[in-house]
Amino acid sequence: MNRAHRDDAASSAPAGTDPPGDGGPDASSAPVRLVLCDDHAVVRAGLLALLGSAPGIEVVGEAGSGPEAVALAARLAPDVVLMDLQLGEDMDGTEATRRITAESGGRVHVLVLTTYDTDADITRAIEAGATGYLLKAERPDELFAAIRSAAVGRTALSAPVAHRVMARLRNPRPTLTDRERDILGQLSRGLSNRDIARALFVSEATVKTHLGRIYDKLGVDTRAGAVAVAKERRLLS
Repeated sequence: MNRAHRDDAASSAPAGTDPPGDGGPDASSAPVRLVLCDDHAVVRAGLLALLGSAPGIEVVGEAGSGPEAVALAARLAPDVVLMDLQLGEDMDGTEATRRITAESGGRVHVLVLTTYDTDADITRAIEAGATGYLLKAERPDELFAAIRSAAVGRTALSAPVAHRVMARLRNPRPTLTDRERDILGQLSRGLSNRDIARALFVSEATVKTHLGRIYDKLGVDTRAGAVAVAKERRLLS
């Protein structure tokens, strides 16, 4: 976006949206330099158009893969990399976040923007060094505010993500019944519902019921997610 366009966008912003001194842009502040990473070209185009309307934010590069994002971050030294998590087989967003954070010495901040909000995804991204974690359902003004916060190293979390983080802090080891632990153990071996039912001498319907409860307790919605969280929290013997 050129300077004139940024000034026009800034003059049309609602009064009080981003007061000076509270993380928002003012007339004297430099724009937040941002690299956008998403492997879907249509999604990137939409985000580029959206970010082009944001005062005080300048997109300086776009990447369609993890390796490309890492290379752009090293070459352009942006303030923020807006990072999707699912980026194909070469390198996912979590690994790209880890490399960008490590190689920049923490000077480049990574803000995750994804549709995934499982405990496992959130934990891996934060442990990799992500400054914030947003869901793609956020309103544009919330995305813009999160980018500005990330640029100065402040944590930005979507409300559902913050809720999950707080719930995990309050109950770091969810209580599983003996049967749920048995099923989770069989699940970690890669067994199907039918095989688990045979191994434990129960019906497939019983297995499905327990799996639903396990998913709820672990905050996941897939078999792989349940196993990943169980390993992270040492729930498997």
